[in-house]
Amino acid sequence: MISTSNFKNGINILVEGEPYQITWFQNHKPGKGGAVMRVRLRHLKNGSIIERTFKSGERFKLLSVIKQKKVFLYKEGEKFNFMDMNTYEQVAIPFELVHKVFNFLVEGIEADMTYLENELVNIELPITIEITVVEAEPGIKGDSVSNMTKIAKLETGVNIRVPLFIKNGDKIKVDTRTGKYIERV
Repeated sequence: MISTSNFKNGINILVEGEPYQITWFQNHKPGKGGAVMRVRLRHLKNGSIIERTFKSGERFKLLSVIKQKKVFLYKEGEKFNFMDMNTYEQVAIPFELVHKVFNFLVEGIEADMTYLENELVNIELPITIEITVVEAEPGIKGDSVSNMTKIAKLETGVNIRVPLFIKNGDKIKVDTRTGKYIERV
């Protein structure tokens, strides 16, 4: 159990039966009444953020959260196979847990896996990745000066908008959070 007086950023607690991580907190002493703790919490399973106010001295259950680095190896049916970098153990993860990052899973990419009480709750990819364009309409001379875009298909099968000068076989850098083109590599 942990009290509001021991709050720190990054601590994982159980609030009303749901797992949250503290991302920001502030002790507030209004002119009248007891002190309160203002807190911004990020849900560990779905990533939503809420703000709450707790009375001073409230207690919460501390959660055991472990982060592990794993490398994506290959897809087999509806399972995605990852390898633990420390033990070399392979783990098959179902699509339901991978669906948020599925569009940018290329072989050899490292992913941070978050386990809550030994249950996988989140998979995070690096913020940017380098990925190959497999299908794009050919560009026309002079396209590099405009800021127009076209649709390009990446090696994972996802379509994103890219500048007109990008062609088949180009390696590009993509933001995995937004799915937007950053630059040609």
